[in-house]
Amino acid sequence: MATLTVLSHIQVNALFAARERGQSLVTESLDLGLTKVEIELSVNYVLLPDNQRLDWAQLREIVDNKLSCYLVRDSQIEKIHFFSHLFSRYYSLMPTRRAPTMLISGIPMHRIKDTEPYRDTLSKIRAVAPLNGRVLDTTMGLGYTAIEAANTATHVTTVELDPTVEKVCRHNPWSQGLFTNPRIFRLVGDTYDVIRQFADGEFTRIIHDPPMFSMAGELYSLDFYRQLVRVLRPAGRVFHYVGNPSSKSGRGVTRGVVHRLQEAGFRRVKPYAKAFGVVAYKE
Repeated sequence: MATLTVLSHIQVNALFAARERGQSLVTESLDLGLTKVEIELSVNYVLLPDNQRLDWAQLREIVDNKLSCYLVRDSQIEKIHFFSHLFSRYYSLMPTRRAPTMLISGIPMHRIKDTEPYRDTLSKIRAVAPLNGRVLDTTMGLGYTAIEAANTATHVTTVELDPTVEKVCRHNPWSQGLFTNPRIFRLVGDTYDVIRQFADGEFTRIIHDPPMFSMAGELYSLDFYRQLVRVLRPAGRVFHYVGNPSSKSGRGVTRGVVHRLQEAGFRRVKPYAKAFGVVAYKE
């Protein structure tokens, strides 16, 4: 897979600062903070290690857009955003100090207050660690959960509703493990329906990180929870993201989720406030 060059205002601000200091060579990231390389600065342009050139007007455009990431290709910049004709909504990459999040019609899909997307992902992974055997990630998104789970699991199945999301992932340096790790298997479809094709007791762990209740109420339903019980092995565990437990809406959603998970057959359901969710245990 070709190396991606992706920039945001965070990296480009560092280039402008280096120019102000009179530097002609600076070490900075070209993949949203994953690695760093040496970049040459001149009066009229920036020379990248692969001989692409960006002029300062192009870089100024990136600096001025705090909510976007830009792909650099053939010495041109392209904002990473896509429109889904299937669901009539926009997807784009929004930078943070570490891994970017994805905006869905302007709404971040990760927690970004007092945390960042990859650390948010790690907190969910820890809730049901150790992850071994076969793992189900019910909502792929940018793939951070599947990528991290595949570090220890033998097989990770991840499901994404909208095929447009894969286009965003292919432009995100932090998502490339989705396409390079042979232990990750991607499926496109509605998890509410897809889960019915899995065998009884197929998974040792499930990470269920659905959109907010108002957007995907069926993924909070008793019927769906019964499917989670069915495909989970005995002694398996589910992490279920529910939102901020301190908020009024979060408390209400959590109460309903806990009640339905117990009714579905989970032996016990415990809060896991660090990751804004609950952990459900199967007998």
